Amino acid sequence: MLLSIYHPALRILGISTVNGNAPLECVTENGLSVLEAIGATDVPLYAGSKRPFCRDIRSASEIHGGSGLAGTDLLPTATCKPQPGNTINAMREALLSCEAQTAWLVGVGPLTNVALLFAIYPEVATHIKGISIMGGGIGDGFAPQVSMGPGYVDEEGRSRERHGNYTEFAEFNVWADVESARSVFSNPLLKPKTFLIPLDVSHQAYTTQKVREMLLNGEKGPTRLRTMFNELLVYFADTYETAWGMDQGPPLHDPLAVAILLADHPDPDVRIKFNDNDGERWSLEVVLSGLQEGRTVATRVEHGKPGVMIPRSLDMDKFWEVLESCMAKADAKTGYGQL
Repeated sequence: MLLSIYHPALRILGISTVNGNAPLECVTENGLSVLEAIGATDVPLYAGSKRPFCRDIRSASEIHGGSGLAGTDLLPTATCKPQPGNTINAMREALLSCEAQTAWLVGVGPLTNVALLFAIYPEVATHIKGISIMGGGIGDGFAPQVSMGPGYVDEEGRSRERHGNYTEFAEFNVWADVESARSVFSNPLLKPKTFLIPLDVSHQAYTTQKVREMLLNGEKGPTRLRTMFNELLVYFADTYETAWGMDQGPPLHDPLAVAILLADHPDPDVRIKFNDNDGERWSLEVVLSGLQEGRTVATRVEHGKPGVMIPRSLDMDKFWEVLESCMAKADAKTGYGQL
């Protein structure tokens, strides 16, 4: 939210929440509280899908806490309310209000709202410039410098590399609504305009102690906003280490799905470089059942043919620079509030 609202090259149209890290009511309240905290209560927020498309509700409370955003007492009580009306209709209207081939849809949770949008209103798929998704895990040496946690031993006693963060095979956003993920990934209209940020990429964005200190202190020292974000990151770091034994610091998954929108910006000072291995593209499949339920399977397509863009790495120095710049803008908007 911080990056999409405060980056000068981006203009946010709205936010829709979805059941995922916590029940929808908590996720929606968290979204409104964050908008309050960063001084962006004018951004319209809609409460979206309460449950996956056709499965029981799944959550990640053991990682993000029962509220979905645990670890700090500094989140303000929201003064704004969710927008009235149907969320899917609002998404359609916002995207179609933009000139054709200019608007992006960013999905950083389970893809229930997104799948419903394109199922009900297929014309949106041809109108938008693209869709950027944080989800899935490729593994199998896709980004060999990255660890997604300790491996596992398969049913035949062989050591295997981990692919997911929720199970050995599945990343949470995909696992939480596998049918919706498959619907989006297999849509032929979306495939050539989809960017995917899997765990293989987001686990390159560890908020190390050095990064956390930079984001906490900025140029003018800790503010209420920076302290709040730092407390959230510290909590996330503790749960990540407890769950997976990873002590580098928690990865920042979601902002990368926004940052990649700047990959082809004409201004080199704005652009965040991603490595797509000279234009390689992918076809995606989602395993719907069995031991590997929720696994994202990527198959490279023939060079020059349409497919999903999955970067292998990104310019992390530039990413942190941009994130700090947006934090500074939010500080200025909120008056550099102190504790």
